[in-house]
Amino acid sequence: MGNRISLMIFLLALALIQGCQGEKYRTFLFVGCYTDGVKGEGITVFEMDEASGELTEVEKEGDLINSTFLTLSPNGKYLYACTDTKLETNGSVTAFSIDTLSGKITPLNKLSTSGRNPVHVVTDPSGKMVVASGYGDAVLDVFHTNGDGSLNFRLQGIHYWGGSQVIPDRQEEAHLHSATFSPDGGLIFVPDLGADRIRALTVDSVSGFKWADTLTAHTVSGSGPRHFVFHPNGDFAYCIEELSGTVSAWKYQKGHLLPLGRYPSYQTRQEVYGSADIHISAEGKFLYTSNRQEENSIAVFAVNPASGALTLQNHQSTLGKIPRSFVLDPSGQFLIVGNQMSDNLVVFRRYPQTGLLTPTGIEVSIHAPASLKMRRYRVP
Repeated sequence: MGNRISLMIFLLALALIQGCQGEKYRTFLFVGCYTDGVKGEGITVFEMDEASGELTEVEKEGDLINSTFLTLSPNGKYLYACTDTKLETNGSVTAFSIDTLSGKITPLNKLSTSGRNPVHVVTDPSGKMVVASGYGDAVLDVFHTNGDGSLNFRLQGIHYWGGSQVIPDRQEEAHLHSATFSPDGGLIFVPDLGADRIRALTVDSVSGFKWADTLTAHTVSGSGPRHFVFHPNGDFAYCIEELSGTVSAWKYQKGHLLPLGRYPSYQTRQEVYGSADIHISAEGKFLYTSNRQEENSIAVFAVNPASGALTLQNHQSTLGKIPRSFVLDPSGQFLIVGNQMSDNLVVFRRYPQTGLLTPTGIEVSIHAPASLKMRRYRVP
């Protein structure tokens, strides 16, 4: 009897392994681009070969103005884009459905934001709400979604006023630059570049978001907080500060952000800093930031999962100008950078054991890339 059970377990394990080996996937890269303020090809979709890192164009989505930030729904079926950005009129959020077999996208609908220049969009963990952060008019717009992924209505627009005035030409007013939900989805944190704060709000899908000033964190004066990420373990959070070129580290405890330390993102001191994007690897061992202005680099940090402390490992040239956005591919083997002013995507090989990057030689020309998102889809 024992031998028979052992044989059955072996055969079951073998079947599971063979099943996993037989599964096929397609990995798509979605790139939002500036269109110089006129209608143009605002989003391009590529398929990536996870063995080589090669990118093959799938399609371009035209008739869009400045699709400068993208996000994917939690189930990967829908794409949301900040559109009509950097105009004198109010911006918008546009919803798309995604054909998960081909990677092609189809417009669903578009709703206006209640302010100019939305620069970031994110969904809540359920995918039932879409939140856009406004830079020009410092307003956080909350939209409900329909079952088909389209935008239903704007639940609310939360306005902020007043900057820190430390850097007069950048902090004369509040400027919301992104929004990130807490690990449990009960709070949302909003870096305000103009006011040197990471603002906190409670989340309610029915009555809307409410200010939680006691949970709002104050950053160093003149730092200009931009993008914000939680560590996969939920115990720590990190913010890339655009105006100081620094990563601020925080302990996350019962809704409060407790400062842990600050780490220069740039390799050398600058007269003007311009840090932009920040991401943590899926296993939580490494953190990456992008630096624009003169340096044009990706900074690589090792993360101590017990203390949250960062240790600088290296700086890698982005082989282009103004790396506004970058993304880690789902396999963890590659990092792709969008260089806005040199009009190129550059693919780097990533080594999961060390976190370091090396160029693959793969480069794709594309006009003014501003936001990169990736997703792996199983092929039936």
